[in-house]
This record gives sequence, C-alpha cells and structure tokens, in this order.
Amino acid sequence: MVEPKVPAADQALRILSHLAAQRGPQPATAIATALDLPRSTVYHLLATLQHRGFVVHLPEERRYGLGVAAFELSSGFSRQQPLARLGRPLVASLVDRLGESGHLAVLHGRDVLYLVEERAPRRPSLITDVGVRLPAHLTATGRAMLAALPPAQLRALYPDAAAFAGDDGWTYGRLKRLLADVRADGFAREHGEVSTGLSSVGVAALDHLGWPAAAIAVTFANDIDDERLAALTSSTTDAASELSRRIRGIGR
Repeated sequence: MVEPKVPAADQALRILSHLAAQRGPQPATAIATALDLPRSTVYHLLATLQHRGFVVHLPEERRYGLGVAAFELSSGFSRQQPLARLGRPLVASLVDRLGESGHLAVLHGRDVLYLVEERAPRRPSLITDVGVRLPAHLTATGRAMLAALPPAQLRALYPDAAAFAGDDGWTYGRLKRLLADVRADGFAREHGEVSTGLSSVGVAALDHLGWPAAAIAVTFANDIDDERLAALTSSTTDAASELSRRIRGIGR
C-alpha cells in the first residue's frame, strides 16, 4: 500500500470513516485503539474536526460523534449525484457492447432506487426507469447489494414476515439461502420476477469499506442460452468492478 503523502489528513479521514461505521458516539481512547493511533494524535485531530463541525463532543458521556458538517457532506453527495455521473458512461458502454438494456440502482431501505437507465434499441420497454423503486429482494441489483451487507444489517432490514408483505412465499430463511448463492456465484439473477419474459443479472459495486454503494445490471429475454448468459454476466461484472474502482478513487 502506498503511504499517504499527508498523514494527518489520512488519519483525520480514518477517524471520520470509523465514526460513520459505529452505532453511536465513541470515546477517544476507543478510537485510538481501533485505528492504532497515538491517543495524543487522536485528541488533536478530534479537536480540529470539532472546530470545523465534522465531529461533536458529548462531554457528559466523554464520547465523540459525527457533526453537522459531516451530514452536509452527505447532502452534497446526494445533490451532486456522483454515483449516477460515475456509472452512466459505464452502463451506456455496457448497453452498446451487449445490445441489452442496462441500469444502475442503489439501496434505499428495503427497496432499490434506479439512478441510471439505458435502453437498448429494439428491446422491450422496462419498468426500471430512473426514480422507480422496487422491492430489493425481487431484483437482481437488490439481491447483489443485499448479499454484500453484514448479517446484522440484513436482519435489521427484514426483522419479520411483515417485511415481505404482499410477496407470497418469501421468508427471511428463503432470502438468506438465495443471498448465500449470490455470494458464492459473485452475481445475482432474477428470472421473470420483475417483468414477465425478462431476466436480469446484477453485480454490486463496493466502496472502500466494502459496503454496496450501487449495483449494475442488464436485462434480457428469459430464453437466452448459457453461453450468452455467461457473456452478459462477465461484462456486467467488469462494469461493476470499474465502478468500484471509480468510487474508491483508484485509477486503472
């Protein structure tokens, strides 16, 4: 791994990333231990981050949590739609190369939200248009992203049978078995569950923490042969891998 040219900046960002991954505010000593940093360094960086509003100090609890400025970064991320900007040319290239429709989606609770939709010429119209939400467990993009979640997060999304309301035959056990297959295969597939006669294959794009930031999928006729399916899956996997690199800021 290349050593950062600005260690203090790298350490501050590690602190913010660590706080973002926790269930609640953390003591400075716990942050120092988790990141293997000197406690004095952590206290100095926390003071700077607090001054800039990225961290808030809870004196009664002797803990630190994310501040308003961190939330504003998240809002700015949503406004600028970087995932759509990063993913759109990859999906467009995928569609041009394969001649099948493609899309990019993100998880939003138990749904997927479609951010990019590219239609291939002379292919059936789809319901997966930009802004459309569909149950994640029924879609290839959703299954790909759900399979990448930690078990506790997955269970929190599907705590009981009510989470599958309206979808006959679905249980948490069935979902777990399906997602185990997705993890083993490296891709997800749905077969006519979103649109009759059409199937999709989807692959998740992971951020630097291993979290499913988005997923790319292509949609095609149910009756394609195994060789064609393998080609579609390989190309979709390549596109998702490139999106992961772009999200992480890693050049090829």
